[in-house]
Amino acid sequence: MNSTDKQGFKVALITGGAQRIGAELVQQLHASGMNIALHYRSSAGAAMVLAERLNQQRADSVILIQGDLLNMADLQRIVDEAAGHWQRLDVLVNNASSFYPTVVGQSSAAQWDDLIGTNLKAPFFLAQAALPHLKQQRGCIINIVDIHAQRPMKGHPIYCAAKAGLAMLTQSLARELGPEVRVNGVAPGAILWPEQAMDDETKGAILERTALKRQGSPRDIARTALFLIADADYITGQIISVDGGRTLGY
Repeated sequence: MNSTDKQGFKVALITGGAQRIGAELVQQLHASGMNIALHYRSSAGAAMVLAERLNQQRADSVILIQGDLLNMADLQRIVDEAAGHWQRLDVLVNNASSFYPTVVGQSSAAQWDDLIGTNLKAPFFLAQAALPHLKQQRGCIINIVDIHAQRPMKGHPIYCAAKAGLAMLTQSLARELGPEVRVNGVAPGAILWPEQAMDDETKGAILERTALKRQGSPRDIARTALFLIADADYITGQIISVDGGRTLGY
């Protein structure tokens, strides 16, 4: 089949889709029958392996789009490539995120630009670029937020501020883009540990603060996103915390 034969498949653009939660989002949405535009910045190897495996399952069902979300020119190009391949775009998943600590008194403007840029600025301008396509399909936007958008994590003030902005952006866009486009968010809790080292004592303390006393998985995030995409036609402007009840007794 060529791409014109596949115009009946819904198309999802997923940013940061090569690894971790992003890779699970790619796999779950693909398994549901969607075609995937998989964006990555530098994880070319992981992106290619994932795309090849899924394209073996269903030919021409995943394309790769490289781009730097801090480069404004790349944002429009990423959307154009995603929408152009199958001549439609139904879903935008803003998943890509920079995450690292910043110390008050030692933080730099470059860190600010990176954390705000990937977590807040890029989702807004990707949504703006995708809007004509999403309106045409009566599609939706899913933003991957964070429970620390509501309750700050010590040592990460810029990241937390960026995610708080993304939470408000989710609600604002839902109001601005309705009725044609729905906008919702998913806020992970203890799903994957940071790539920076974290000791077992700290991990245990985090899990102890959850109502379910256990760690979640990327699949929990992906299944929630899929619900909001496929089975939530009357839900918009909402952010679902997938945190094992951690925010209940933080």
